[in-house]
Amino acid sequence: MTLSHCTEFNAEADIALPAIASRCGCALHVRRRLGGALIGAAALSALGGVGAVQAEDAECRRSSFTKLVSADQIEQSANQQYRQMLQQASEQRALAPLDNTQLQRLRYIAKRIIPFTAGCNPRSSQWHWDVNLIGSQQLNAFCMPGGKIAFYFGILAKLQLDDDEVAIIMGHEVGHALLEHARERMGKTMATRGAAELGSALLGLGGAGRTLADMGGQLLTLRFSRDDESEADALGLVLASRAGYRPAAGVSLWRKMMAASKGAPPQWLSTHPSGDTRIRDMESRMARVEPMFDQAAKPDRRFAPPKA
Repeated sequence: MTLSHCTEFNAEADIALPAIASRCGCALHVRRRLGGALIGAAALSALGGVGAVQAEDAECRRSSFTKLVSADQIEQSANQQYRQMLQQASEQRALAPLDNTQLQRLRYIAKRIIPFTAGCNPRSSQWHWDVNLIGSQQLNAFCMPGGKIAFYFGILAKLQLDDDEVAIIMGHEVGHALLEHARERMGKTMATRGAAELGSALLGLGGAGRTLADMGGQLLTLRFSRDDESEADALGLVLASRAGYRPAAGVSLWRKMMAASKGAPPQWLSTHPSGDTRIRDMESRMARVEPMFDQAAKPDRRFAPPKA
């Protein structure tokens, strides 16, 4: 599958959200990957050598339910859905070209965040990170399993996000991937189903033969819980702070979110805690993350939001 990289960028397209990313998913003519080879120890050193996030950190603790589902399976499914989304966007000239300033902005911020991910989840060092900008007016952004990141143009333009606010969103979405929340959700569903089917088998009702083969359909209804969202918030603040972006931007971001949605969260935030709760929780975490920010190497580039 070859994607078009036309310089013309349509920011008004209607692009379906990948199923595995819809909770809150070929060979490229020009490679758009932020591969592990590009973001290794040398890159971390260039960021000032600030200690990486570690698996023993509270923010990095993953649920044991993730062990019930194959990570390879979920990441392969996510990659397939992500490629399909990029193809759809390309066909509508809604896949930002490499010279798009906002795409360059997203990739720059991602390159600062990604070096801090492997300490939290070693598997992420093997991910083929992708970062793309989709020409849609939706207020949306996500990071799918395996490090597949996309921002929709609308969230940058309508909210007039500064770099710190973009980093908070990106850190949050990367946090979901590192904590393997999609895998956890499916693991919990599998455990619940398994218990029910065992009971049915013991009662002679059958149905105990189902396996992971039918798990793919769950991606269509997957939603993260409020606990998942709070965990991603906490880890996202750590990632953004260590990457040199102001953690306090989380508060201004949420004020913008609530103003844009007139008090009700937009679609991608439908399962998130309320805005007031979110702000209080973030404020309570400042004492932990502000020292990380103070010690971090700061960005040497700053980008303006798109023209409103």
